Amino acid sequence: MFKPKYRFTYEEVRIIVMALVELKNSLLAEGRYTDPVDELLIRFL
Repeated sequence: MFKPKYRFTYEEVRIIVMALVELKNSLLAEGRYTDPVDELLIRFL
């Protein structure tokens, strides 16, 4: 069974997700690969 190593508050998760979305958008604008960012977004959502 998966046991999380860290516990984040709602606000911390919100900030992390927003930063990942901004990173994904900048990578898309540059035409670069975004799959690792997508994997992290799935883990935080």
